[in-house]
Amino acid sequence: MPSVNEKPLVFEGHRNLRKRLVLATLAGKTVKIVKIRSNHIDPGLKDYEVSFLRLLEAVTNGTQIEISYTGTSVIYKPGIIIGGEVTHQCPNTKPIGYFLEPLVYLAPFSKKKFSIILRGLTASDRTSDAGIEAIKWGMLPLMEKFGVRECAVHILKRGSPPLGGGEVHFFCNSLITSPLTFHALESTKISAIRGVAYCTRVSPSTANRIIDSARKVLRPTNVEVNITADVWRGDNSGKSPGFGVTLVAESKKGWRIFSEGVGSSGTLPEDLGERVAYELLEELSKSCVVGRNQLPLCLAFMALGKEDVGRLKIHKEQVDENLIWFLRDLKDIFGVEAFIRDMGVEAVDSSDVNHMMLSMKGVGFTSAAKKAV
Repeated sequence: MPSVNEKPLVFEGHRNLRKRLVLATLAGKTVKIVKIRSNHIDPGLKDYEVSFLRLLEAVTNGTQIEISYTGTSVIYKPGIIIGGEVTHQCPNTKPIGYFLEPLVYLAPFSKKKFSIILRGLTASDRTSDAGIEAIKWGMLPLMEKFGVRECAVHILKRGSPPLGGGEVHFFCNSLITSPLTFHALESTKISAIRGVAYCTRVSPSTANRIIDSARKVLRPTNVEVNITADVWRGDNSGKSPGFGVTLVAESKKGWRIFSEGVGSSGTLPEDLGERVAYELLEELSKSCVVGRNQLPLCLAFMALGKEDVGRLKIHKEQVDENLIWFLRDLKDIFGVEAFIRDMGVEAVDSSDVNHMMLSMKGVGFTSAAKKAV
């Protein structure tokens, strides 16, 4: 819990809003975010951002939120993460993944076990936010590397855009004091590719058409490709027709890199399957141990680790603007710095020419919920 007279950390703009709020919640620090879309025609917080603030309020105890009259600034004073059973209606302007992904950061450090039901869109073609399968197959297995093992996501109802009607249950029974120290220094060698092609309120052949086109692209990789069809009918299929696919490349050591896509108006299933398959291959060529979508979660848990140095091998293509912004936020909120060293100069293996070593010392984090017990 932040002290009464604590001076808030000040951030500008709506960029990384969710991650800044989540990191502030874990650190127990008050943050003030100003100039939120202040130069836009429609300034201030969007409905989905206000909804996310209310969700944080629901899974914590003692949180105080002050939003200005224009919505262009917000003061967030986090409470203790308590978890418990919560049901949240997400607006259809953002998919459930937008709200679920930040909960993955908070759930292991809660006072009570997380059991959250989120209702709304299970996928969206208008956003880059992680989908349900991406979180289930890409992020939860990564959490196991940090000691969080009893965590799962179940899709109770599918909800395609624009009307939604989906329902997702997220629970986390593994409550830890701090993450394990992380060492991942080997390049990932893919042993299999699996995935799911789903459709709601359209012909079941749609999923098969997606699978066939994706397999055609992935066949030259010479690894096992197993993509299943997930056809939803009746009340559990939501209120709108739609289809999508998620592909996951797996290694024998449990590392997973994913890509996903959702069909929009006028999109052919064959085109979607082909595009997502090529995106997976591109992601593999520009990743090392974890993918770009998993990197923030990995770095956050490394920063929260014990006072020991964790190491992660990354690809040079992963050092982009988003990574730099997130590392700055980690430094501002936790005071932790990452040291990135080029491995190409001293590389023995030619495959290490495009790789870098990221080292980070944990802050010795201890969950405030555990202190309060």
